[in-house]
Amino acid sequence: MSFWRFITSNQILNIAIIAWFIAQLLKFVVILIEKKEFDFSRFVGSGGMPSSHTAIMVALVTTIARIYGFASPYFAISLVVTFVVVADATGVRRSAGKQAVVLNKMMDNLGNNDPDFWGEKLKELIGHTPFQVFVGGILGFVIAMIIPI
Repeated sequence: MSFWRFITSNQILNIAIIAWFIAQLLKFVVILIEKKEFDFSRFVGSGGMPSSHTAIMVALVTTIARIYGFASPYFAISLVVTFVVVADATGVRRSAGKQAVVLNKMMDNLGNNDPDFWGEKLKELIGHTPFQVFVGGILGFVIAMIIPI
């Protein structure tokens, strides 16, 4: 079986990718509504509302549960990985984003805005709030449940 045929015929993968795509599209729409501007970087970027990391993982684990059951090793593995991804999104990456905000403000206030010295600004929006993760989880679950398998 060719790689592309595998990709297009794998229901579990397709449902997970659909959940990711919809979450990323919703991020773009949320920014469009809130700031009234087109920010295409939100379509591929991390962070923001809803959590596409959570949506893709919850869709994956839900689809695996539907196909193989809760007692399967596939479900167990995907559930553990989902917990790791979600914890990373709300913990480490969110903290790194908060630190980036502080460091960027410090660089701005020191008065020496020499890009050769400081480099480019740090990316601030890389993690998720618990609410963004919750919405991403609901989105992933709903998508996995409504798409027929």
